[in-house]
Amino acid sequence: MVTDAAIDRSGDGAYDVRDNVAKNMQGTVRLGFIGTGKVGSAFGIRLAERGYQVAGCMDIKPQEALRFATAIPGCCIYASQQALADASDVVFITVPDDDIEPVASSLEWRPPQTVVHCSGANTVGILQKASSVGAPVGVIHPLNTFASLQQSLENLVGGHFTLEADEPALSLLVQMATDLEGDYAVLEAKNKALYHASGIFSCNYVYTIVAIAVGLFEHFGLKQEDALLALTTLLRGTINNIENVGYPGCLTGPIARGDITTVEAHLRALHEAAPQLVPLYKALGRRTLPIASAKGTLSEMDGRTLEHVLADE
Repeated sequence: MVTDAAIDRSGDGAYDVRDNVAKNMQGTVRLGFIGTGKVGSAFGIRLAERGYQVAGCMDIKPQEALRFATAIPGCCIYASQQALADASDVVFITVPDDDIEPVASSLEWRPPQTVVHCSGANTVGILQKASSVGAPVGVIHPLNTFASLQQSLENLVGGHFTLEADEPALSLLVQMATDLEGDYAVLEAKNKALYHASGIFSCNYVYTIVAIAVGLFEHFGLKQEDALLALTTLLRGTINNIENVGYPGCLTGPIARGDITTVEAHLRALHEAAPQLVPLYKALGRRTLPIASAKGTLSEMDGRTLEHVLADE
């Protein structure tokens, strides 16, 4: 029979979202998701496609929970976090990062139930309430970007996963990463924040750099959409170089060539049009010099000259 903890569209009784009786899951691992946003939905839908029993979900936003459950046959919506936890063998807490610990600490856990979160910066330490009673805990973080649900579904499969867990949770997470056709690395808790900062540099701050570049286009009369069209082509070429040429050979541009005159022209133009960007340009240029040296296309003499040109004033 359908669990009494599942809720119907009127908010009174119990129902399976697909209007089917919940299947007998004896002998299988039942996965439950607290939080059905982009990350939780991507994990739930993709794991279900690979044969995992995604038995239930709970979200404070009913429409998100309904969308999640509708996409997964046999998935029930639960009326409370505790009801979801009680009905699941593996609980994914896929709420915003700052809410993971409060949620985990508010619930009663039981071994050998496994509790998992998907935060990149947070460690298993925020699941201490579960681990204190002997429940295995772990983290599986997809090193990717999740701007929309559709892109989340596309990006999750075949990506890189960072894991933090002890056995038996570690073996479970390794299997999930493998089933999602990804590769994985196991990190210690002490390295999580630095790892996440690396991801911010390679993703979020790229958006910042692009926004700066788009702003410069506006100084010579091109609209944002025109600038984005041009720069997106350049970005694709850049990623292609990284993938197919690798470091340091992928580096191009005036610093790689030792083109001092061009760098000086850039600085003069920035001083005139956007002086606030001069320190950033110089700082990035200085960080590029060792890559150019390693590539072998920047002579020692030109490198010293560029160090002077790019020095802070």
